[in-house]
Amino acid sequence: MSLYWLIKHLHMTMAVLSLALFVLRAWWSVSASSQLQKRWVRVLPHLIDTALLAFGVWLMLLLRFWPHQHPWLAAKLIGLLVYIGLGTVALKRGRTPWQRASAAGLAVLVFVYVVGTAVRHHPLSWWG
Repeated sequence: MSLYWLIKHLHMTMAVLSLALFVLRAWWSVSASSQLQKRWVRVLPHLIDTALLAFGVWLMLLLRFWPHQHPWLAAKLIGLLVYIGLGTVALKRGRTPWQRASAAGLAVLVFVYVVGTAVRHHPLSWWG
């Protein structure tokens, strides 16, 4: 089971890095910063998010956890889709700084919900 702990901690590390970069990019998006145009800002988040997803899938396969058997995992995946949707509004699709900031705030709340489902293994997240 040592492989499990390694993959789990890599998954959690990627989640923290992903959120930190999202918050930074959202701030730059709201403030219309030219930092968003830098190559590393456009590439690094995709690498981190790909690793995050890959480690998550690896854990799912390693543990043989399937979303149709574990409601908390299904809720986590649905939360991920909502987070991605809000993230696109926060970083690209929001027309005004207010729309981008609101979407970013909601995305962070959804991220906290997703973390709660993972920690508590319950679809109600921190409230379950």
